[in-house]
Amino acid sequence: MPNSASDAPGSGTGDGAECGPEYDLAVIGAGPAGLAGAVAASELGLSVALLDASGQPGGQYYRHPSPALGATRPEALHHNWPAFADLLRRLAAAEVSHLAGHHVWTVVPAADAAGAWDVHAVTGADGEGDRPVRVRARAVLLATGAYERQLPFPGWTLPGVMGAGGAQAMLKSGLVLPGRRVVVAGSGPLLLAVAASLAAAGARVPAVVEASDYLGYARRPGALLSQPDKLVEAAVHGAALLRHRVRLRTRSAVTQVHGSDRVEAVTVSRLDRRWRPVRGSGRRIACEALAVGHGLVPQLELAVGLGCTTRRTVDGTQALALGALQETSVSGVWAAGETSGVGGVQLALAEGELAGLAIAARLRGRAVAGENRRVRELRRRRARLRAFADAMAAAHAPGPGWPQWLDDATEVCRCEEVTAGRIREAVADYGARDARTVKLLTRAGMGWCQGRMCGAAVSYLAAPAQAAQPEPPPERRPLAVPLRLGALAAVDEPDSPGAAGAGLGPTD
Repeated sequence: MPNSASDAPGSGTGDGAECGPEYDLAVIGAGPAGLAGAVAASELGLSVALLDASGQPGGQYYRHPSPALGATRPEALHHNWPAFADLLRRLAAAEVSHLAGHHVWTVVPAADAAGAWDVHAVTGADGEGDRPVRVRARAVLLATGAYERQLPFPGWTLPGVMGAGGAQAMLKSGLVLPGRRVVVAGSGPLLLAVAASLAAAGARVPAVVEASDYLGYARRPGALLSQPDKLVEAAVHGAALLRHRVRLRTRSAVTQVHGSDRVEAVTVSRLDRRWRPVRGSGRRIACEALAVGHGLVPQLELAVGLGCTTRRTVDGTQALALGALQETSVSGVWAAGETSGVGGVQLALAEGELAGLAIAARLRGRAVAGENRRVRELRRRRARLRAFADAMAAAHAPGPGWPQWLDDATEVCRCEEVTAGRIREAVADYGARDARTVKLLTRAGMGWCQGRMCGAAVSYLAAPAQAAQPEPPPERRPLAVPLRLGALAAVDEPDSPGAAGAGLGPTD
């Protein structure tokens, strides 16, 4: 089987949706979990299609510069690069068709092949190739990763404000700094890594502003002590911040951004235990850019579209509920990595490999034996890493008082330009009590991002009494990514098996 998108089955041109030969397994997402699952399954004899929107494998964590940039040491900005290099080596030797630049918009049961799945995608940069592709497989592994959780505040729409992960992505893939003087803010361990990377690359980082503190980890000492490598990693980041004279401010948040055409300064306020700004505590810090993020949210659109059961995590987000061997509630569909709860690269690698082993055993008609040493090892590692991930999520979970950062003029939904005042009006004057009703009254969440950026904030403002559980239940949508009508129309005609399977037939 080929190892690149250019010579892969199903990636040719045509008027309708191209459909390659049947694979044993379709893996969606080429980050750490997807790579580990694809390689593990292939090495056990399965034919594997690895679909990913990016042009290069590695996902967000192992994002690296394009070869055209001529970077001589792409590993310099990464932790655990040898593990990635080993996966790439095994991928090159494996029976895996790497379908790069494939934006998957739905996965459906194959109407004309019992027990098979049709994965529908469009190709090209940002899905603009408008060439529909359909990949058929006997099993599916969802490794779609996560996106950043953003909590709005006055001025967050100014140029120069970006996600913390976005700033790191600029540096890793483009070797570009977001500015010469960058404040890093939000909540979660990613902030330390981002600040250390920016400082090492030459940016001046006047402060890392952490809304929580690190005392929450002490409430789960067992989980903390079981991962000494995490303590070492934190110490490395801490030493880097000290070396570059970066100040760490805990129990604080950026509550306002100042500037006319772009960021010129930020106001940092102290927070109480409920994340409410302490009156009179605001201090202004000059900067050219703000990198801000409040943790990660599992990307579940494809899984929810399939009907997979979700669970609520300790920090109020939604993640997939999985079985002992990574299978979802939908038979024949597995998941690994951040889809099952944000936990970092080591957990993603363990879950991906475990899923690959389980899928190979299922498709070959064998049980995953309890005495299998590798399976037992992976399950033990997963348990330890998941316990630490839960401790991390609990320590950095948003407090219920953060909506007090917002004045009525603050835009909450940037796509539709819906302000906090309009949402509060929908609640106070029109009786809205949930995010869906607010959406119907104000259009909040109806824009290009479909609520990925503003969903948590809208839910908070719609039901402040439930603010300790900010994330709304995931909505089931027919399209997981934005799709042009021309690409949708190119799917098989309504009376054909492919169209009926895609939910386009007359029965709908």
